[in-house]
Amino acid sequence: MSRTSQISGDAAPLAFNDNPAADSRQPRSISTGTQSHRLSSGGQIDRKQPLGFTFDGKKMVGFAGDTLASALVANGIKLVGRSFKYHRPRGILTAGAEEPNALVELRGGARREPNTRATTTELYDGLAAESQNRWPSLRHDVMAVNSLFSPIFVAGFYYKTFMWPAKLWEKLYEPAIRRAAGLGKASGAADPDHYEKAWAHCDVLVVGSGPSGLAAALAAGRAGARVILAEEDSRLGGRLLSENGEIDGKPVAEWLAGAQREIAALANIRVMTRTAVFGVYDGGTYGAIERVNDHVPVPPAHQPRQRLWRIVAKHAVVAAGAIERPLVFPGNDRPGVMMASAVRSYINRFAAMPGRQVALFTNNDDGWRTAEAVQRAGGAVAAVIDSRGAAPERYRGLSAKLLGGVVSAVNGGVDCVRSIVVRDAGGRTQQIETDCLAMSGGWNPNVALSSFHRGRPVWRDDIAAFAPGQCPPGMVMVGAASGDFSLAACLREGHAAGEDAAKACGAKGKAGEAPKGDDEVFAIKPLWHVEGGKAFVDFQHDVTASDVKLAQREGFESVEHLKRYTTLGMATDQGKLSNVNGLALMAEATGRSIGDTGTTIYRPPYAPVAIGALAGHHRDENFHAWRLTPSHHWAAERGAVFVDTGLWKRAQWYPIDGEKDWLESVTREVLAVRNGVGFCDVSTLGKVDVRGPDAGIFLDRLYINTFSNLAVGKARYGLMLREDGLVYDDGTTSRLAEDHYFLTTTTAKAGPAMQHLEYCRQVLWPELDVQLTSVTDQWAQFSIAGPNTRDLLKNLCDPSEDLSNEGFPFMGVREVSLRGGMRARLYRISFSGEMAFEIGVPARYGEAMAENLMRAGAEFGVTPYGTEALGVMRIEKGHVAGPELNGTTTADDLGLGKMMSKKKDYIGRAMAGREALTAPDRQVVVGIKPVNKTNRLRSGAHIIPKGAAPGPETDQGYLTSVCYSPMLGHWIALALVERGRERHGEIVRAYDPLRGEDMDVEITSPVFYDPEGGRQRG
Repeated sequence: MSRTSQISGDAAPLAFNDNPAADSRQPRSISTGTQSHRLSSGGQIDRKQPLGFTFDGKKMVGFAGDTLASALVANGIKLVGRSFKYHRPRGILTAGAEEPNALVELRGGARREPNTRATTTELYDGLAAESQNRWPSLRHDVMAVNSLFSPIFVAGFYYKTFMWPAKLWEKLYEPAIRRAAGLGKASGAADPDHYEKAWAHCDVLVVGSGPSGLAAALAAGRAGARVILAEEDSRLGGRLLSENGEIDGKPVAEWLAGAQREIAALANIRVMTRTAVFGVYDGGTYGAIERVNDHVPVPPAHQPRQRLWRIVAKHAVVAAGAIERPLVFPGNDRPGVMMASAVRSYINRFAAMPGRQVALFTNNDDGWRTAEAVQRAGGAVAAVIDSRGAAPERYRGLSAKLLGGVVSAVNGGVDCVRSIVVRDAGGRTQQIETDCLAMSGGWNPNVALSSFHRGRPVWRDDIAAFAPGQCPPGMVMVGAASGDFSLAACLREGHAAGEDAAKACGAKGKAGEAPKGDDEVFAIKPLWHVEGGKAFVDFQHDVTASDVKLAQREGFESVEHLKRYTTLGMATDQGKLSNVNGLALMAEATGRSIGDTGTTIYRPPYAPVAIGALAGHHRDENFHAWRLTPSHHWAAERGAVFVDTGLWKRAQWYPIDGEKDWLESVTREVLAVRNGVGFCDVSTLGKVDVRGPDAGIFLDRLYINTFSNLAVGKARYGLMLREDGLVYDDGTTSRLAEDHYFLTTTTAKAGPAMQHLEYCRQVLWPELDVQLTSVTDQWAQFSIAGPNTRDLLKNLCDPSEDLSNEGFPFMGVREVSLRGGMRARLYRISFSGEMAFEIGVPARYGEAMAENLMRAGAEFGVTPYGTEALGVMRIEKGHVAGPELNGTTTADDLGLGKMMSKKKDYIGRAMAGREALTAPDRQVVVGIKPVNKTNRLRSGAHIIPKGAAPGPETDQGYLTSVCYSPMLGHWIALALVERGRERHGEIVRAYDPLRGEDMDVEITSPVFYDPEGGRQRG
C-alpha cells in the first residue's frame, strides 16, 4: 500500500502483522517474526530491506527507514533504560532529538559510543545497541534500590549531605559520587574515525524542513537566492512525515514529494540532511554538525564520520518546529507512557503501533490527533482523558471513550503499563486497561536559536508556552517555532519569510504563491501538575514536582538557582521537555506568572557536538602545524625520541639497545660529549640576517650590551629587554662584515623576536638604514661539542683551515671550506661548557651534514645528542634558558647585570632602573643541590626556610630547571631565590606539595661544572 493512500485515508484499516515472515516480498532469509507490533502495511519503511540488529544481545529485525527506537517499538520492546538518580525503569518517550530516556551504547571497541539517542539513530544491518546505567541487567538493576531512598535523595541532597565531616570529602564522598556518576561508558581507546571542518556561504539559510521550512526554501529558491536548507533528520518533511492532511488540495505525502522534486531541480538550493544547526554566532555565522556516516557501522575509507560546518548567511529563516510537552502526573515516567506526537510518528512514519490498547491523556486539541491516528491504523483506543472535560468539535465523531478529568496513577510492571487510574473533577476514580498511554501537555516553540544572543523568550497565554523574543540580526522565526501551530499558518509564514529574505539579498525572481493547508484551531487549557504521587518533571535526572516545590521553600526561587539546585534541565536533553513544566511549577509556588518567573539563559550548542568534530583533523600529529629540522629524517632513522618545541619536532634523546629508560640514554649522551665528542641539531634557533650601514646602531638600541664595536669575525652574547625592563630574549650575534650581522634568538622567541625587530625598524627608528631577513629555515646548524671537537672538524674541513686556538679563538666566526669544496659558516660558540663549534650549511644539506659528522667523528666515538642532554649540560654550567627567561626576571636577576651598558640607550633601560626591579630582596638565579645526594629534585618545588611552615608568606622562590648531573652523580637544579647570591651555602627546604615531597637542599653557585671555563676555551 502506498504512503499516499494510507495518509489520505483511502486505505482499509490496518492490522497487526502477527506473521510478517509470510510476506512474499521479503528477499532475504532474515526472520521478521519478532516484529509483534509492526503494522502489515503503510509507513515510510522499505519492507524489502530487512535489517538485523541486537539490543542487549537479543537479535531482532527492522526495516530500512527505521530508527533504532521505531524498530524497538515494532519488536514490542518498551523497557530501554534506567534513570540517572533512582535507576527507575524508563521507556521510549519521544520520536526525536529531545528524547531523555532511550539512551544506548552503540558499536563496540574503539567506536563504542555512549548516550546515543535511539530515536535519532538510523537503523543499519548489524547494529549492536546496549542499554546503559544498569547492572547486572536492564530488567534487574541493583541500583534500583535507590528508589527506596527517594525520600532522602531530594533536591539539594548532595549539598546538604556531603558537607560534614569535611575530611571525608576527598577520602569517601567524592570517590563514591564519581563512581556513581556518568551515563554509559566510553571506550577509553583512541577514536579511529576522522572529522572534518567546512565553510559554506549563502544568501538564505533555512533551518528545518517541515511545512514552514519547505515553503521558505521554495520561495527563496524560486526568487533566485542562494539557499541552504539544513535538516536534522535523514529525510525532508519534518512533522509532515508523521501527519496526515492536505496541502494545495493534495495529500501531504504527494505534496511533499513534489516539493522535494522542485527543490532538487533548483541548482541554487543546497539540501543538507542529517545536519543540525546548533549555534548562532556573530556576523551571521551559524554552527552546524553534519552526521556524515553515523548511519553506517564504519565510515567508508577516506570519509569523515561527522563534519562541522560554519555557515555564513545573510539571512536565516528558522523553522525548527515545536516540541511537545509532557504532562506531570503520578507515574508519568513508566515504560509505555509516551508523547502523543511520538505515537503518531511511530504509526504514520514507521508503521509501528506502540500499544494494542492506547489511551490518550491531553489538555489540548492537538492530542486528539493521536487517537485519530491510532484508529486510522486499525488500533484500539482504550479511552481519551481530556482535562478540559469535552472533545473538540472536529473530533466528536471519533469512536473513543471520553473521560473528563486527569490520570492520577499508572499501574504496571518494570517494563510496561498495565492500566491507568482516571480521576474526575468530583474525585471519583476508575481504572482503564491499557498498555500505552499517550500524553500531550501542549507544544513549546523551539526558541533556542533565537535566544543565543541573549534574546529572552516571551510568554504567550494563548498557547501556554514561550515564543521567540528578539532574534539575532538577520534571523526570523516562522511556523511552529514562532508559536503558530496550524498547517496553513506555517505554510504562509514560511513562504513570506523566504520571499522577504530573498528580496533583502537582492534576488529579483518570483517566489510564486504560498501553499495552502488546513487552518486547524489549537486550543489548550494548561494543566501543570496532577497531585497524588511521585510525578516527574525531568525524566533523566529524576526531578519531581515535589523537588521544585522544595527548592522554592528553601529559597532557590531564581530559575538559575532552581536549575542547579535540582539539576532540572541539566540532563542530556538540556531541558527540552522539562524546563517549561519546571518553570510553571515554580511560578505556582511563588505566586508569580510564568512570564515573570522567566527562563534560564540559552547557550549553544543546541544539539550535542562531539569534541572530535570541534577538533576536526587537529589531533594527534595534526593537533597543530609542525616543522621538521633539516636532520629530522636522519634522526628518525636512528630511533630518536622527539619532543614538540613550539612548532618544531626536536630529537630529545637517541636510545640504544639495552637502555632501560630515558635517563640512561641522556646520561650516556652527556658523558660522551664531556669525554669525547657529540653533535646536536640546533637549527630551530631563530636566525636573522641584519644588513645595512646602520646595522650596528640598530643592534645597540635592541640589546643591553654594545654590538657596533664588535670586530668582524667575532661573536658576542646579547640580551634584549622588553620596554618594561624585564628580559625578553637572549642569543648570540656574529659580525660577518662591516655592514652584515647574523643574530640568533631562542627557539621559542624566533617568531616574536622577528616581529619585535621589524616593529623597531619600521616604527621606532625608520630613519636607520638597515634591512632584516628571517633566515631560520635557510640554514641547518649543528653544535659540535667535546674535547675531540677539533679532531672531528679536521676530518670535515679542508686541510688548509686553521682550527687551532690561535687560528680560531673562542667566539670567533668565519666561513670555511669543507672537504669537497662546499662553503660553511663556523662559529666557536659553546652552550655546553665544552670546547664547541656551531657549523651552518644551507638547509638542504642538513641530512648530509649529519651523516658526514658521523663519518668524520667515527674514530672518536662521535655521539648524536638531543635536547635533554643539551639541557643537562647547560644546567651544569649555569646557563639560563626558557624557565629562567620567564617574563618576570631582569638582567641582574640572571646574573647578567654587568652587561647593561651605561654608555648608550636601549629598549627597557629606563624602566629597568625602577625601584622594584632593583630591590635587594628580588629572586635571583642560584644553584640548588640536595643535602642527601640520593634525593631527586623536582622542577617547581618551593624554597622554604628551615623550620618555617610552608605558605605564601614563607615562600622564597622555586626550582626552575632540574636535571640529573652525570658529572656530579646527583640531581641539581637552577632556582630563583630571594637574595640568593648572598646565601650560598645556606640549607633550606625544597617543598613540593603537588608530589608530597619535602627535602633539605643547599643554595650554591649556579655554575656546578668547570666554573673557571677552561674547557670551553681550551
